[in-house]
Amino acid sequence: MSHLLRNYKDIGMKKTKVLIDVANLTYAVELTRALAHPLRMKILEFIDRNGDINVNNIYRSLQLEQSITSHHLRILKQANVVNATKDGKLMIYSINYEIVDKTVNAVNNFLGK
Repeated sequence: MSHLLRNYKDIGMKKTKVLIDVANLTYAVELTRALAHPLRMKILEFIDRNGDINVNNIYRSLQLEQSITSHHLRILKQANVVNATKDGKLMIYSINYEIVDKTVNAVNNFLGK
């Protein structure tokens, strides 16, 4: 028996089962990954300041390549951080504030704030 396991048993701690919802955990990882990138945060700040906006305005205003902007918006969309609606040939993006608020609250709870 390992030293750590002996100590664990010696102090009378009980084993507890932890049930993990894999789907929720996978989504949480995807969501935090989406929000943890500086360029995606810059894009979100831009959308927040400007409201519903098309991808052309985003990449031109932020002086990014269209393909890079679309790539980062796709990640944010997959994580449900932004909403995308088609308006003719253009995609219009807006922030899903409900998801952002839930994420901020979850992180604050985790940090004990």
